[in-house]
Amino acid sequence: MRKRARALAASMAVATTAAFGGLLALAPTASAASLVQITNFGSNPGNNLMYEYVPSNAGTHPAILVALHQCTGTGPGFYSSTEFASLANQYGFVVIYPDANRSGQCWDVSSSQALTHNGGSDPSSIVSMVQYVEQHNGGDSSRVYVTGASSGAMMTDVLLGSYPDVFKAGAAFMGVPFHCFYTGTVDGWNSACANGQVSNTPQAWGDYVRNAYPGYGGARPRVQLWHGTADGTLNYNNFGEEIKQWTNVLGVSQTPTSTSTLNGTWTHTTYGSSTSPVVDAYSISGAGHVLPQSGMAAYAIHFFGLDGSTPPSSAPPSTTPPSTTPPSTTPPSTTPPSTTPPPPGGCHVADVINSWNTGLTSNLTITNNGSTAINGWKLTFTLPSGQAITSVWNSTITPSSGAVTATNLSYNATITANGGTTTLGFNANQTGNISAPTSFALNGTACSVS
Repeated sequence: MRKRARALAASMAVATTAAFGGLLALAPTASAASLVQITNFGSNPGNNLMYEYVPSNAGTHPAILVALHQCTGTGPGFYSSTEFASLANQYGFVVIYPDANRSGQCWDVSSSQALTHNGGSDPSSIVSMVQYVEQHNGGDSSRVYVTGASSGAMMTDVLLGSYPDVFKAGAAFMGVPFHCFYTGTVDGWNSACANGQVSNTPQAWGDYVRNAYPGYGGARPRVQLWHGTADGTLNYNNFGEEIKQWTNVLGVSQTPTSTSTLNGTWTHTTYGSSTSPVVDAYSISGAGHVLPQSGMAAYAIHFFGLDGSTPPSSAPPSTTPPSTTPPSTTPPSTTPPSTTPPPPGGCHVADVINSWNTGLTSNLTITNNGSTAINGWKLTFTLPSGQAITSVWNSTITPSSGAVTATNLSYNATITANGGTTTLGFNANQTGNISAPTSFALNGTACSVS
């Protein structure tokens, strides 16, 4: 248990100050509403604690959001360090902040009880909290949602899988697929899953979810997923596995219906529909184990429809917090001032590929070994047979297969001289060929490759 808490919390400790610190002012201050601990809320096999935030403008039948903390976190800590309570003040929904209340403060996402409908442990306790709010605050049972970070994101996936009859949608910040962390024990640590080494077919991932509640034939909750490409605690490969799982469960293609770049480093892909997706995914280029960052909670609330949008859509929320530049759903301009050939000394491209059964991630680093800067770049290469790009970051790439061209975005057009670098990457479907391209050319000049 101590190993699990340390591993999931090491980078989150820094993130709480760096990424969450600026959000503290957004949490509610003195007002008619405050965070209240609820005791005797019902069946509690996980021995969890319950905290409830009811904004003063909550209606007769308010929506309910469950917000789940990370390892070493607490319910009150997640209340203070995230934007969900301030958004509840705006839109009148109730927030439940469960507390794991055990050594290490991690959620049980690894036992058979947790991964089974009405199986007991933490998920059953959290469902009791939801039922309490429905009975005592008039909570609307048709508008119950869940979100969480790290261990809380894992629990978000678990609740969506084990209790599709309770939750309408969920948003997981830095999680793993349902069942990925299984060890058979309450406090288990699954290193293979954490390191991104567990890969299954979409069908197999989907079967784990369906087998959690055999015979269930009702609607399945919609899912929003967030992950940083540089996550060193719960490897970024889990993001692709989550997409495989939930697109299979929800019966939509793994091929995105839309792809766009937001805020410079967010690659946003939608599945099932570009305007009302059932799976909504955000890949955050260069981000480690530090999500959610400022402004991201508003996207989750918008995906749920709690900001008044009907039906929910993938468009940016209309009330992005002031600290975040309002995003656009269209990629930043990719037209460089001009493209200059690599100066004497040439260029180098390093290509690191991580693959799974039906997909792969390619992370490319371009190095300018010349003595003058490159202003505006196009990187051309040919994808091996059977590979088709599904999402990209730090560039635009066209077309999606065959001979392709990656073009800089407005913020990374310059590659400085004498070893300056820029990074880009993409996710791709593959049919068994996981080879890297054999050659790259930068602005028409061949680069060395590794």
